Amino acid sequence: MNKKPVETIMGIVVVVVAAFFLFFAYKVSDLQVVKGYNISAKFLKVGGLTVGSDVRINGIKVGTVIGQKLDNTDYIADVDMSIASNVKLPKDSVAIIAGDGFIGDKFIKIEPGKSSEFLADGDTLSNTKDFKTLEDMVGEIIFMVTDNGESK
Repeated sequence: MNKKPVETIMGIVVVVVAAFFLFFAYKVSDLQVVKGYNISAKFLKVGGLTVGSDVRINGIKVGTVIGQKLDNTDYIADVDMSIASNVKLPKDSVAIIAGDGFIGDKFIKIEPGKSSEFLADGDTLSNTKDFKTLEDMVGEIIFMVTDNGESK
């Protein structure tokens, strides 16, 4: 077969441009693991939270979920997070599993507390709120509507 040099050059250009777009997409998507100190939190339900999910304060990424495991004694999910070293979390902060809409990714939302003591590497965040599924929320609404304040 007789190949023309123009076709070869155009093929190389296409591959280089595709590689550039992949690199750009990776940088813009903020998929890098945040390096810092590690803390953990215990939840009854994680609701689709995965390793690599964001840890956010007021919508800003300050950490990454780096591990999940099930505690075999009490069957509670133990979630490990890496928090940026420039972010100091008070010990009474609250970790909540939240989602970006109904079908969006799950992330851990941190609400900083007021304590003068801060979490250190290896500490466990004791104040947590579990993920609420759509079924849980609908059930709460139905219970509120049907209760009518009548307790027997």
